Amino acid sequence: MTQSSQSLRWAALAFTLTLTACSETPESTGFAGLAEQVDEKTFAQPAPGDRLRFPEDFGPHPRHRIEWWYLTANLTTDQGDPLGLQWTQFRQAMVARDPDGPAPEADSWPLEAAWMAHAAVSFRGQHRFAEKLARGDIGQAGAMADPFEVWHDDWHLQVADDGHWRLQVSGEGWSYDLQVAVTGEPVAHGDHGFSPKSASGEGSMYFSLVDLAIEGEVMLDGETFGVSGHGWFDREWSSQFLKAGQQGWDWFALHLESGDKLMMFRLREAGGDFLSGTWVTPEREVIPLGADAMTLEMVEQRDTAAGNVPVQWQIHIPGRQAELTVAAPPGEYWNDGLFPYWESPVSVSGSHRGEGYMELTGY
Repeated sequence: MTQSSQSLRWAALAFTLTLTACSETPESTGFAGLAEQVDEKTFAQPAPGDRLRFPEDFGPHPRHRIEWWYLTANLTTDQGDPLGLQWTQFRQAMVARDPDGPAPEADSWPLEAAWMAHAAVSFRGQHRFAEKLARGDIGQAGAMADPFEVWHDDWHLQVADDGHWRLQVSGEGWSYDLQVAVTGEPVAHGDHGFSPKSASGEGSMYFSLVDLAIEGEVMLDGETFGVSGHGWFDREWSSQFLKAGQQGWDWFALHLESGDKLMMFRLREAGGDFLSGTWVTPEREVIPLGADAMTLEMVEQRDTAAGNVPVQWQIHIPGRQAELTVAAPPGEYWNDGLFPYWESPVSVSGSHRGEGYMELTGY
């Protein structure tokens, strides 16, 4: 998931929670005003040469301003029907903190960080979404690296005694309880994990687990479905807000039947889009893809309640002999939270067949 535009939604969350902690409303001029509420210079900034550390990087990064844990899954029910789901948890810091330093006292109701969680299930043309918000440092939401756990109220992603992950989420009239087997090493995007997000060099630290084997149960309106399939897990952190001129992003994570995996994103900018990606071969060779190595073209839009949304794309990667058509299934897949965005399963056809997930913002 790309980091720049996600920061916009977190600016609003941080601002909203800040208002609950004080009686005076600060002046604001849109998102520019929100960005002024925190001095980015006080936070650590990812840079080329930074390196990933495991298992530490599965946990929070309090020196950085924004981060998220993100999982999508393309599953099949016992009846053979496709089902997609998403879970994401975000942390937005208002104050940079030494990870080895003391945490604030919970009974003082500190506002050093805010948390937001999203979850969705897409099934038979219907999309169900839930959102949770929490103040940080009071135990309602949080994350730790070892043993790995991310929680928000009764939503949990945590490692079990057998080493598998367990993901438990519930919304209004729906829930899922999944066992997640992690196979393969983390894939570092960009330069050993530093993922540029603009031509001027700003970026994030970003890695993925691209070979998740998932099984479990999904409950919808009182009916329980056994499900199985595969998933994708992202970890990303940075300290920067959306740059001036960046309008949104298009992000794809694809599982191809050949065993190859593809992550790619485009940040749409008034002065020219920024495109980046990663191709992972079945032999686990990780191949960074720059803008000169691929093209992304919109093929078809869909008229939705929120406006026109690109639902079919053409991806061309000559160096991998890949001509991919990526398409969302019928329906509307808006995550209608603080800042609505499109989150849908997709099918892949063309030179390679497969499936995956697509996230779109700014439409």
